[in-house]
Amino acid sequence: MYFIDTCILIDYLKGSIALDEQNKQQYCINSIVEMEVYVGALNKKELQVINKRLSGFTCVSIDQDILNLATDIVIKYSLSHIASIYDSIIAATCLIYDLPLWTHNKKDFKFLDDILLVDKEL
Repeated sequence: MYFIDTCILIDYLKGSIALDEQNKQQYCINSIVEMEVYVGALNKKELQVINKRLSGFTCVSIDQDILNLATDIVIKYSLSHIASIYDSIIAATCLIYDLPLWTHNKKDFKFLDDILLVDKEL
């Protein structure tokens, strides 16, 4: 299973990246990624299309352990690496669930030693 970063999901929604439609459950997201994608909708019709295309992805929960780890990441790296709140929650989700992160934005996560980054189509 792979965690899909927002940039990959946006490329999927635009048709730039193909994912196995029959096996979307092998790709997971969390509520942060989901909300980042929804915020990009231009109108209600596009929002409905996004909602339909997101169905089938595994959505992993964000619990207090993830939020605590994300807070630690922000405290440790926000000044030196400009770790954002959203990226810290995404990283913490991957670390807690032991999931590789598929992203184009390796620079946003490369300072985290324990995270496995994937940057090519699977």
